[in-house]
Amino acid sequence: MYRLLYPLLILSISVSCSQRTKDKKATAPLKELIAVSNRSASRAKYLNTSQWNELFPNRYGKGLKDSINNNPDFYSFQSFVTACKAFPDFLSTGDEEIQKRELAAFLANIAQETSGGWSNAPGGYFKWGLYFLEEQGKHDRYIDTTNKNYPPVMNKSYYGRGPKQLTWNYNYGQFSEAWFGTKDSLLKEPERLSHDPVLSFASAIWFWMTTQPPKPSCHDIITAKWKPSEDDIINNRLPGFGATVNVINGGVECGNQAELEKTSHRYEYYKYFCNYFHVQPGENVSCLNQKPFGTGRIQ
Repeated sequence: MYRLLYPLLILSISVSCSQRTKDKKATAPLKELIAVSNRSASRAKYLNTSQWNELFPNRYGKGLKDSINNNPDFYSFQSFVTACKAFPDFLSTGDEEIQKRELAAFLANIAQETSGGWSNAPGGYFKWGLYFLEEQGKHDRYIDTTNKNYPPVMNKSYYGRGPKQLTWNYNYGQFSEAWFGTKDSLLKEPERLSHDPVLSFASAIWFWMTTQPPKPSCHDIITAKWKPSEDDIINNRLPGFGATVNVINGGVECGNQAELEKTSHRYEYYKYFCNYFHVQPGENVSCLNQKPFGTGRIQ
């Protein structure tokens, strides 16, 4: 699972953000798209610096001590916008309603993944998204030694880092391959996600945009591009916000007899952002009755 001030930017958050890793013939690293991205291609204006500050007033580094980088604002709006340039389909698919819903869904998931909120938090629970940069508590190393394509490097850990809290060596390796053109960059230096704000945001957007069978991408789910199979339908995996939760943390948060507190916060975050952007949340917000992707029928 699982935070410089700039002049006000009335920028589209539907700035072109494409998943190049779907195209096996693509060889240019994703990071190279940032230099050639045309910001004027923006189609809708949903978010700006002032709104970002309103939504994430307690984000990591802003007004707080950044113990890792001594960076005054790691999770800045500008860093987010810059990372988006490498993914042209992000927040630019479908009509305005779909784009706003995707923005709400993406922000809800990264806010909960990094939340520092509690029930009586100043300003309310929802003002504490993007609070943590790295996974809290005792870190598991998240090493899968059976993965031969993206083998872990000795003495390196692949615990949660960044807005999405990217975990496991195979995710670090795949993202590294897509972003740098080589899997070794982040397999050897996973800590780079905690030092480079644009890279950190890009890791979250990459995960959001990437299909990893049997899981569809979160992007395809929330934009209604994903068509559930017969097996998905039998197991209640249907298009909507709940299925994005299933992709991110289905083994823990979906198909349980009772809803976990953190999962409830995830749903409420989504409704909070939908309300902020004046869009309806749509159907299937919950994954309570969904079997995790890759598993069988609910009993």
